[in-house]
Amino acid sequence: MEKLEHQDCPFCRNKTLTLTEDEQDIPYFGKCYLFSMNCSVCKYNKSDIEAVERKEPSTFTFEVKSKKDLNVRVVKSSEATIKIPQLKLSVTPGPASEGFVSNIEGVLERFKRIIESERDNADDDETRTKAKNLLKKLWKVMLGEVPIKVIIEDPSGNSAIISKEAKIEKLKVK
Repeated sequence: MEKLEHQDCPFCRNKTLTLTEDEQDIPYFGKCYLFSMNCSVCKYNKSDIEAVERKEPSTFTFEVKSKKDLNVRVVKSSEATIKIPQLKLSVTPGPASEGFVSNIEGVLERFKRIIESERDNADDDETRTKAKNLLKKLWKVMLGEVPIKVIIEDPSGNSAIISKEAKIEKLKVK
């Protein structure tokens, strides 16, 4: 693992940014580089993942049918979009998008934090109620009571859902 400390933070301008690069061999995915930037003062955080081997733009679809499916490994690049159609949830790439290695449960936890933040910061009752209802549905998914599909679309090919049950298709570029 390579680490560069005391770099200039692009946000707070302090020399408190740490850059990290790590090479990992992820089973059934291959070698990849994990990159991150973290500022100890303003808490700026950015991460990404890049496969060593060039891959095709792909769409991965996985059906979560039980609680054990929450353990399925997920690799998401900063260029990928994650969708859960049954809950009308999606996270699209943009300047704040991060790459990560996690599992289905970790992906759902990320959505949960976003929805909780929306609920807590909402100015109107309708938005709060919608967020609360969505959190209830998400809770049932995490208990294994409600099946969903998790879809990752990645034009860079640096993402994956690592399971024999995951359906992989070539990404149709619009």
